[in-house]
Amino acid sequence: MSTPKCTDLMMLLHQASYALETELTAKLAEIGLTPRGRCVLSSAVDAGRTQTELADLSNMDKTTMVVTMDALEKAGLAERRLSPTDRRARVIEVTQAGREMLAKADQVVAQVYDEVLGELPEDERDGLLKALTRLVDGRFAELTPCEKPPRRRALRHAVG
Repeated sequence: MSTPKCTDLMMLLHQASYALETELTAKLAEIGLTPRGRCVLSSAVDAGRTQTELADLSNMDKTTMVVTMDALEKAGLAERRLSPTDRRARVIEVTQAGREMLAKADQVVAQVYDEVLGELPEDERDGLLKALTRLVDGRFAELTPCEKPPRRRALRHAVG
């Protein structure tokens, strides 16, 4: 990436996000998981959440969530069960194999994050994370109403 001629915050954040997502996708693929799959497993483990709740938490549309759950079920990492309170809903349960996969995935993600943050001087790492967290929890916590919003990317819950 070349040095930008002017500071374009959106482009810098987009390029950083895309590069990190691509690296995580490649590293997680080595253990047989996708970032979406990790996100669902992480949000579902011991939570008793429905498929719809997990889709909302993961910022996935219904179709993407169904495809992701199909893959997780096929791999034996998660199961859909009838909700005890709503027969129309499915609660997602992480299997033992899913828990083991999630532990491996969390190690992969932690290693990538350490490597990425290792590119910064030690005194800048914490500041970057605090600043981004403050923006996401504050200014960016509520989306601006927009008639034609940009399409949301598949991964949004990589941290955690």
